[in-house]
Amino acid sequence: ASFGTFEHDRSHGVNNSHTLRNAPVLVNLAWAPYFHWDGQYQTLELQATHPLTGDHEMGETFPNIIRKLEADPSYKKDFQTVFKTPSIEPLQIVKALAQFTVTMISANSRYDQYKKGLTTFTSQEQAGYQLFLQHCNSCHREPLFTDHSFRNIGLPVDPSLNDLGRMRISFAGADSLQFKVPTLRNCYLSSNYMHDGRFISIQQCINHYRFQVQSSATLDPLLRQGISMSNQEADQLMAFLKTLTDSSFVTDRRLARPE
Repeated sequence: ASFGTFEHDRSHGVNNSHTLRNAPVLVNLAWAPYFHWDGQYQTLELQATHPLTGDHEMGETFPNIIRKLEADPSYKKDFQTVFKTPSIEPLQIVKALAQFTVTMISANSRYDQYKKGLTTFTSQEQAGYQLFLQHCNSCHREPLFTDHSFRNIGLPVDPSLNDLGRMRISFAGADSLQFKVPTLRNCYLSSNYMHDGRFISIQQCINHYRFQVQSSATLDPLLRQGISMSNQEADQLMAFLKTLTDSSFVTDRRLARPE
């Protein structure tokens, strides 16, 4: 489902463990300067090491991964063809994963067709688009629908997780409770939502901005007053967000599990 944690609050790992956060979607990351909700990694190669070896993710070691890959003749042949070495090396594994990840490009939604002049929006979608430009585009900037910034959007802190966001990486108080702005592309295919997967629907996300933003020292200034929006306008915004669904991306056989 758009290559992220789907229908779970936090991602599952080995031995029935859970990660601290909900894995964001893997889409259009070729243009991302940081990775993870807190921006811990600045390259996809470094990022790839985390799910492979993390205690609450795959919990693997590179020697064991290499043994498994070299036991498969097709993988061994492919690595030798590409990297020109007799054996598989850890850096080659993360390079391969990074190169695959940057091919995961979503740019064929109804929104994209609209921007190319190949289709039109309904009146509901058009009204929602104008609301998006007014209330959302400052953070979820077109055409990637993220500006890759880190922001505190006023979510109540879950005391069981005590996740301080980017502050865990920077150790700067000004970064407390700030998380990376996620893309909205394929958002209707990628529940749950927010860094900890607390919301199960887009409507819940919108209602957070309408009614539930909590003030704190690092709250984004754009959200000091929340976002004023009627029920009708919320419906219009949701209609627009549905136009960001790219069915050709999520059904692309080139991105499917090898048979």
